[in-house]
Amino acid sequence: MLKKLICNHSIKHFEVVQKTAKNSDGDIVIEPLYADLHIHTVYSSDSLIQPKTLVDMLAAHSYIKVAAVTDHDSVRGCRATVELASAYPDVLIIPGVEITTTLGDIVVLGTTELPPKPWTPEAVVDFSKSVGAVSVVAHPFRLYGMGEAAGKYNVDAIEVLNGGSSAAANNEAKKFAKSLSLPGTAGSDAHQVSELFSVFNKIDADLNVGSVLKAIKKGFVLAQVATGSIHI
Repeated sequence: MLKKLICNHSIKHFEVVQKTAKNSDGDIVIEPLYADLHIHTVYSSDSLIQPKTLVDMLAAHSYIKVAAVTDHDSVRGCRATVELASAYPDVLIIPGVEITTTLGDIVVLGTTELPPKPWTPEAVVDFSKSVGAVSVVAHPFRLYGMGEAAGKYNVDAIEVLNGGSSAAANNEAKKFAKSLSLPGTAGSDAHQVSELFSVFNKIDADLNVGSVLKAIKKGFVLAQVATGSIHI
């Protein structure tokens, strides 16, 4: 089934395919999406991942077909990556950004614009809500994380699996998200190709940005670890 993606701050219109399958009774069921929600491209100064490489990796992957481009304090990589992904009807790029706030990093999913400065946590979260995006506290219990201070702000989710965090830090993030009754997301935080998809999310959504964002906000997301990953 083909759908048109039309959302606020979208870069262009393009067609996406909703994956379906039949169960043992012959009924059509919607298959979940699998997504890496925290990736850096060369538009982050410390990343080596080219947009084309990311798209090629998604196209070749057997089930992870969705990725969020979340460069440091920049949305310049979103346009190039979305353009490249438009050639593949089963690949979806979620535009986003990782903002360095005054207290730690917040990922905003679903925007091609930067929030106005100053980048306080409250201002970034308010911006996210104003454009219909999703605010995620990135790696809360490691360097550049907000820690328990994140609980003071009306964020949408907590990153409970981060590919660059220790198992202990990820476990602490899981407990923190549970204490706040917030959804937990996963992101490889990849800066090199070898780091892509080390952790990922199972999301009950259609293959379009709006549906994915809505599903995350409602908690229809399950953070998972790739086979062989050291992150638990």
